[in-house]
Amino acid sequence: MDNYNKILNYAQEHNGYITTKEVEQLNIKRAYLTNLVNKNTIERVGAGIYKLPEYPIDNFYILSKSSKHMCFSHATALYLHDISDRIPLVYDITVPYNYSGSLLKIENASLKYVKDNIFELGLTNIKTINGLIVKCYDLERTICDIIKDKNNMDKEIYAKALKEFATNKNKDIFKLVQYAKKLNIENEVIELMEVLL
Repeated sequence: MDNYNKILNYAQEHNGYITTKEVEQLNIKRAYLTNLVNKNTIERVGAGIYKLPEYPIDNFYILSKSSKHMCFSHATALYLHDISDRIPLVYDITVPYNYSGSLLKIENASLKYVKDNIFELGLTNIKTINGLIVKCYDLERTICDIIKDKNNMDKEIYAKALKEFATNKNKDIFKLVQYAKKLNIENEVIELMEVLL
């Protein structure tokens, strides 16, 4: 199999997407990617991110590839967890305090800054609607985040998320309380859960 087909096959096996880094891991020179773009066989959709034309644009995936120090959070995480049906127009993204990367230039990215030890708390991988894997906070961390930031949340999204969490069979109340302790909102979370459960 030649290098062009290797790139196209890899992209097909990965929901239509391939990155420059992945091409290099396949021991293929970047020039092959450039040639495929010039032939309109593959499209460049972001810095170092390419997709096959027949696959849909996945903004979650494209944004997630712009920095390894980012995680979808708040209302955007609720959408990825299927707790909110409101498609984000602005993406809530949490980054470490010292972050200074390319996400700062993205107009529809709302950045939340946290300490390094808090950034890792509840970090997980989740699949987008197109089957691509992105970093997102788990449900318990997301619930803590929206409680902590409730004054900046859409009231309807906030109320629906708490109700959905309360009835979710997979919720982990112990984990929720552990996170709440680390985020200094333990009393508030316990009081809310007493009402909801």
